[in-house]
Amino acid sequence: MDVRPPRTSPPLFTFGVIADVQFADIDDGYNYSQTRLRYYRSSLQRLRNALTSWSESAVKPDFVLQLGDVIDGFNKPRGFSARALDAVLTEFRRCPAPVFHVWGNHEFYNFSRSELRCSGLSGALHAGTKLSKAPDGCDINAYHFSPFPGFRFVVLDAYDVSLLGRDASSPQYRTAVELIKKYNHNEDLNCPPGSGFQRRFAKFNGGFSKDQLDWLDSVLSSADEKQERVTIASHIPVHPDASDHVCLAWNFDELLAVMRSHGCVVCYMAGHTHDGGYCRDGDTGVHHLTMDSVIETPPHSDAFATVWVYADRMVMRGSGAVADRVFLFP
Repeated sequence: MDVRPPRTSPPLFTFGVIADVQFADIDDGYNYSQTRLRYYRSSLQRLRNALTSWSESAVKPDFVLQLGDVIDGFNKPRGFSARALDAVLTEFRRCPAPVFHVWGNHEFYNFSRSELRCSGLSGALHAGTKLSKAPDGCDINAYHFSPFPGFRFVVLDAYDVSLLGRDASSPQYRTAVELIKKYNHNEDLNCPPGSGFQRRFAKFNGGFSKDQLDWLDSVLSSADEKQERVTIASHIPVHPDASDHVCLAWNFDELLAVMRSHGCVVCYMAGHTHDGGYCRDGDTGVHHLTMDSVIETPPHSDAFATVWVYADRMVMRGSGAVADRVFLFP
């Protein structure tokens, strides 16, 4: 199928997507399991390529979704965290449109929640965009916005319940400890336990609190009433057919249940797995896209996408490792 936007039918709006840049000014190295090479230093050039493409496009994106892990955890022990983030944000300032940042595990390897809230990765910086955030008492990086009438994007915090970025005295941390120790008996909690779905209970994953799920349910109920089409973005995948089971959110089933109880959701976008993935929910027709990572894309290639949105579909043109796709709305 030709994914180029039809000349006779301009899109309603356009947006860019990129995930897992994981920049660090260090030599290339292998992943945790020593099976995949990661191109730490040259990942910044892959980001530049995406930004140049969006800037030079005849139809520039209205916004960009950055799906998390924008710098790598290896920056922290070297004292490079602030410098690495500044290098990445300097590149993003070239973007011709607002950038909405998702927080992933590598953000929390480098910074605390309070530091992230005050950084260039905070959603609060989008003064020109009307953002509706989760209730103040929740302390989560979740919000939603409408880039065009009839469409809404919701950003979720997949490390709301987590051992990462949470104070040890917080209820979210205590819940995370109870949950992960129930299924993961390894000395190193970053080592996935068992087999199948149980393997998701590793420290580098997280989950969604009841407060966040209740908030999402209310947002989707409002979207149902307004007959809006909703795309959800977060770092961790939630559909088993769109991800390796080791990279699923801890309570992916609960989030899927909320999504399936509403007719407005058309797509869920995530990163985290690095290999990428895709499926269409057989019950609802919702598209689940897991983006290929920048960090494991060789220097001669790329990993980003541009999405054209129409009344009945989204058309995605991938670059390099990312495949072209058409998402027909349910």
